[in-house]
Amino acid sequence: MRLQRTLAATAVLTALPALAACQGDPAPSAGRAGASPSPSAGRPSAGGSILDAQQYVRQFTSCEDISSEPDDPRLPSTEFTRVGQWSVTQRGVCSDRPAHGELVFYVASDMKEFQERYKQKVMDAIKGGDGASGLNSRVFVGKGYVVTPTQTKSALALARSDLRILTCNPTFAVPKGYKKEQALVEGCVLSDFVNSPDGTGSPNLETPQDPGGEKPGQPAQGSLGLPRAGSMAELKNLVGAGMDCSHFTTAPGDVAIESIDYQPVVKGDPLAWGVTGRGLCGVPAGAQRAHDLNWLDTVGNMKKLQTKTKAAQLADLKDDGKLNATASRLLVGENIAVESNDPAVRDGLYQAQFLALNCVPGFSAPAGYRLERSQVDGCVLTNYEPEHPGG
Repeated sequence: MRLQRTLAATAVLTALPALAACQGDPAPSAGRAGASPSPSAGRPSAGGSILDAQQYVRQFTSCEDISSEPDDPRLPSTEFTRVGQWSVTQRGVCSDRPAHGELVFYVASDMKEFQERYKQKVMDAIKGGDGASGLNSRVFVGKGYVVTPTQTKSALALARSDLRILTCNPTFAVPKGYKKEQALVEGCVLSDFVNSPDGTGSPNLETPQDPGGEKPGQPAQGSLGLPRAGSMAELKNLVGAGMDCSHFTTAPGDVAIESIDYQPVVKGDPLAWGVTGRGLCGVPAGAQRAHDLNWLDTVGNMKKLQTKTKAAQLADLKDDGKLNATASRLLVGENIAVESNDPAVRDGLYQAQFLALNCVPGFSAPAGYRLERSQVDGCVLTNYEPEHPGG
């Protein structure tokens, strides 16, 4: 059923549950900073029907042939909710032909419930190992309804409206220069920043540029925040949620273990690397093959640790231009570090605000990921891994 083609269809949709009418003031251009103490202030309303929502959206992007058929082939096969779930009472889809994509509409009787359910979906995915879940959210929130474009180009157009993108991944930070508002649930944020893993989203004003060879990195001074611990016991507790530390040891012989499957960053005398304390989570080789090895470090000289790690990375790159897949990556806090070659473990550490040291020449991170200065030239600290970008 094409809603714009028959009077009967129009009559059906105009009978949808009425929504509070609140068109909102015209949105300022994307890139202006600001914050609103009210998560619903200025949100555009559907005015009582999906057709009214379509009318608002069409001020910013194409939205043709709108339909409410539940089996419309344009609906995504992996759609995250449907009528009867998350307080959704109506659903529709239209085509943004210039962007070669679709816009999916949801009318919700309880927007707080919708946001709570969306947050739970994201958190469940993160717990299941998908640490990047929700980072590239396309959930545009209005007053009583949601629009989810399938294409980044459509999302960029809608970001110019009063709709706001709901993001609930705890590692996401709204870049400087974009609007940031409260969501209806704790731990989520509304913004006009369109994140995209391929860099085609909103320009991130905090993404460093390389001005003629100078070391990239941001912020210019300080950090957006890194974890710290006062002891090995505190560090073990800090990382315990993200890795199996049921087998833990600080015995020098066990901590010094390495195998073809698990290669630590720190080799030889830990003090020569600036490491003051060292522990191992996992099962060293014995009756069975070593497995689940991750090293924990308390650090007395972070610059020394990063300097030696840089040298090790550059030596590794000489062979084929790639880092060895079984070699651990160094993830650092303020005075602590973890060495892991498990992407799932590293995703968990990123949730705890650890950042990986990356010294690969020419490395850059897409908008939305953290990228900060390291303590050595030619390296950055980041939570973006090109081999495991997530989505």
